[in-house]
Amino acid sequence: MAEIKKQFPEGFLWGGATAANQVEGGFDLDGKGLSTADMVRFVPKEERGNGHALDVTSAEIEEILAGKSKARFPKRDGVDFYHRYKEDIALFAEMGFKTFRLSFNWARIFPNGDDLTPNEAGLKFYDNVIDELVKYGIEPLVTLSHYETPLGLTQKYNGWASREVIDHYVRYAETVMTRYKDKVKYWLTFNEINIIAISPYTGGGVVVDRVENPLEVSYQAAHHQFVASSKVVKLGHEINPDFEIGCMLARMETYPATNNPDDILLAQHQNQMNLFFTDVQVGGYYPGFIKRYFAENNITIKMENGDLELLKDYPVDYLSFSYYMTLSVSADPNRDQTGGNFMGGVKNEYLESSDWGWQIDPKGLRVALNGLYDRYQVPLFIVENGLGAYDTVEADGAIHDPYRIDYLRQHIEQMKEAIADGVDLIGYTSWGPIDLISASTSEMSKRYGFIYVDQDDEGKGTLARSRKDSFFWYKKVIDTNGEDLA
Repeated sequence: MAEIKKQFPEGFLWGGATAANQVEGGFDLDGKGLSTADMVRFVPKEERGNGHALDVTSAEIEEILAGKSKARFPKRDGVDFYHRYKEDIALFAEMGFKTFRLSFNWARIFPNGDDLTPNEAGLKFYDNVIDELVKYGIEPLVTLSHYETPLGLTQKYNGWASREVIDHYVRYAETVMTRYKDKVKYWLTFNEINIIAISPYTGGGVVVDRVENPLEVSYQAAHHQFVASSKVVKLGHEINPDFEIGCMLARMETYPATNNPDDILLAQHQNQMNLFFTDVQVGGYYPGFIKRYFAENNITIKMENGDLELLKDYPVDYLSFSYYMTLSVSADPNRDQTGGNFMGGVKNEYLESSDWGWQIDPKGLRVALNGLYDRYQVPLFIVENGLGAYDTVEADGAIHDPYRIDYLRQHIEQMKEAIADGVDLIGYTSWGPIDLISASTSEMSKRYGFIYVDQDDEGKGTLARSRKDSFFWYKKVIDTNGEDLA
């Protein structure tokens, strides 16, 4: 039997990923407008259990804008990357990052979202960040929209529920792609685009109490994002033919709980509904199963002439995705349920769970990689993967996080296996390389980083950065191109 090489390709893009609304802070500085993320309040764990706290109502927005809310909004402050980006990027460079995934906050550049001219002070901030990355030879990977729709677009149009938002997004994309055409090669149009069907507010700035049929509107808003993405792919390749423009999916690989055909059909349906978004963005078409789903749920998607041709003619160049867990489903309503990232499922007895109830499944990553590559045959990029956990600072300042190292090691081992299977995997950016505000809960105690940030759930602390044990481990992984995982 011939020996199978299990190794990462030369030039593999190792790094880390963040989002502006979770790290930057400076929410009201230098002309930045409010974003939808700035309206998301902190909800203590005792109030929400293992669930998320994402959606915002019209009444809450009115109360906040009137200055009557007593809630805390941690995403407004982040971890002060706005003022500390040089220090943080130097730490990423010390680990040896080949790439850093960041998002631009649309409202920092177009404060209301539909402004005709950009805010130069906002662009200048990103000039400085990009230049700092380039200085260290770190390839920027820019997400254009990462859960941060300008609040002005939500108030005026109900976000992506309105087709009018497409042109405003394209203007924004053209502005930054033109400005950074010689410094940024890799782009993502939307973060976890499928989340719009789970939390329309988070994914598309849609306030669901303003519409009669939230399910229909969420898929209508997704269609608007599909069209916008294809327009940006077309435009981006005109600005610089060397651009690599991708989509991004929250991959929720779903298993049947048993061999019962009802469980198998349910799992197949869940996977199809998850992959519908990449079927459109990579495959360039609306598949038959979604047409049946729309018909059975009285959903009508309004399209304009040329939409379907645009989607077909301008698919993305690569598929990126987040992977944290797998889900299991059962047709039996009496099976025990488990928590998860935005979605639950039945408990998988073969898997352990994180502090937040997410089921840990490294081999599921190999399953996901093979499934995606078999289906699409385009380069894949894992742009989020990590373990949210409680960390303890020892008396000497050390932070020992073997649980994080173990989680990442097991997932990286399965990436190697998938590459040996023939999967074209171009990079891996762990979530998030520095502790940040949780997307789903707005907590600080749910820590992912290799770099510890001295801040608690109440926003108290010095914000001082310190290296965890995993910092030095990940540096070694990158130095050896994934060969030394001990």
